[in-house]
Amino acid sequence: MSRPERPVLVVIAHGSRDPRHAATVHALVRRVRAQRPGLRVETGFLDFNIPSVQGVLNSLAAEGVRDVVALPLLLTRAFHAKSDIPAVLRQAPSRLRIRQAEVLGPSPLLTAALERRLYEAGLTPADKSSTGVVLASAGSTDPEAIAVIAEIAREWRHTGWCAVRPAFASASLPRTEDAVRELRALGCERVAVAPYVLAPGFLPDRIARGAAGADVLADVLGPAPEVARALLERYDEARMPSLAALGA
Repeated sequence: MSRPERPVLVVIAHGSRDPRHAATVHALVRRVRAQRPGLRVETGFLDFNIPSVQGVLNSLAAEGVRDVVALPLLLTRAFHAKSDIPAVLRQAPSRLRIRQAEVLGPSPLLTAALERRLYEAGLTPADKSSTGVVLASAGSTDPEAIAVIAEIAREWRHTGWCAVRPAFASASLPRTEDAVRELRALGCERVAVAPYVLAPGFLPDRIARGAAGADVLADVLGPAPEVARALLERYDEARMPSLAALGA
């Protein structure tokens, strides 16, 4: 008996007027395709960029596709994951069976990607014990999302860094520059800022400005291989019920 086709993976990105955002999303999707040859991966944007999520879903339905895993390209479960994306998916053609995957974070793979970016910016593993890190997130009004960032910072600190402090570019405090000053006051030999964001844009630029007093500013997570692996993990988790039913 032939095995059923794997569901199409539809990556749902926020979208931005900043062209760097879409370019980074597409680079990440290319890495996902390279890690999972044969898996069909499409990209749709909630705003500003094309194709739209609705347009992608309409096109898939017109082709005869039946099964889709919709994966929010988000790091925390805030408003977009809880409200915007489900609302868009409810408007999809009825012939599509859509499962919404979980957001990417938290995940040890994302922590590994953060460290990759810090090392690429000039740190080494030997610097960990003398370096304080600002875990700089975009920010949210959702208390669940804020609590997740704080917990990631606490757990990351236990891997050997001098200290790790969360910071937010919007909606919440402290700001990046405040966390940098706090780590200086703690006596950390050097201070590094690790943006916990996926792609460049307005808020990541604000994080970069807030990092002016730091010694090291890492790049956004972007198409890091660990991010692509986290994305595929979420895809596999979302399709797991059907796999279990088939004994796969």
